[in-house]
Amino acid sequence: MSIIQVNNLEKTFGSERALAGITFNVERGQIFGLLGPSGSGKTTTIKVMTGELKPSDGDVNVNNFNYKQFRKNDYVSSLGILSDKSSLYERLTVKDNLELFRKLYNAPKGSVERVLKDVGLESEIDKPVSKLSKGMKQRILLCKAVIHRPAILFLDEPTSALDPTTTEKIHDMLEELRDEGTTILLTTHNMDEATRLCDNVAFLYQGVIQDSGAPAELRHRYKRNEVHITYTDGTVKTVDRTEENRSLLDNVLFNEEAVDVRTDFPTLGEVFKKVTGKELV
Repeated sequence: MSIIQVNNLEKTFGSERALAGITFNVERGQIFGLLGPSGSGKTTTIKVMTGELKPSDGDVNVNNFNYKQFRKNDYVSSLGILSDKSSLYERLTVKDNLELFRKLYNAPKGSVERVLKDVGLESEIDKPVSKLSKGMKQRILLCKAVIHRPAILFLDEPTSALDPTTTEKIHDMLEELRDEGTTILLTTHNMDEATRLCDNVAFLYQGVIQDSGAPAELRHRYKRNEVHITYTDGTVKTVDRTEENRSLLDNVLFNEEAVDVRTDFPTLGEVFKKVTGKELV
């Protein structure tokens, strides 16, 4: 049963059409990625599903709530949200910030210490937020979003501009949440992130879903039947993987001058470019 159902969703702002009738479903307990460049409609989609915007047309259902019910307390309390508007109280300590939200969502005592341990910041519990680095603040914002163990977590570019170590910690935490049953919808420019985390993705470009599927499935769908051979002098030769080239390819495996041999298996970013004709930046 899909926990998120989006059918022919349209959103216009005056004469500008931000979403042109998109449709997708997300199964319970999955990580689903909306992938696209800035201005493609990713953030608008999340704002509709979190009740910040109303659809211009179409239908949206999340966790058995219709979009007309998205402002109800029961719906809001089932969500966790991390967006560019998420913020912390700079003068308060990490503990005081998170305790406010623990009490607001009626999460159990001990939840603050648990989420801080998940992101490796338990030693910073008594530090004022103003003294934290950008990466630390991002991890605290994630703690704030998940302290009540939401049924659904919406993440808008959760690791943008973070260092690799911080990103790795956040990835670990998201995978743990998914394994515990939380459904996660995220937007990202990071194709390595999407490949690692997402069970399914949708390519959103100019307000239209251009293609969708599991990352590995999409990469296989758009691969070419070619072999790329790199030689010691730096030259690269591309050979079609056909029966007539079988002898040549067999010999390459024992050719000491061939230092790298690989099939054409595109990255998710390369697939996006093939589908849309645009880089994912």
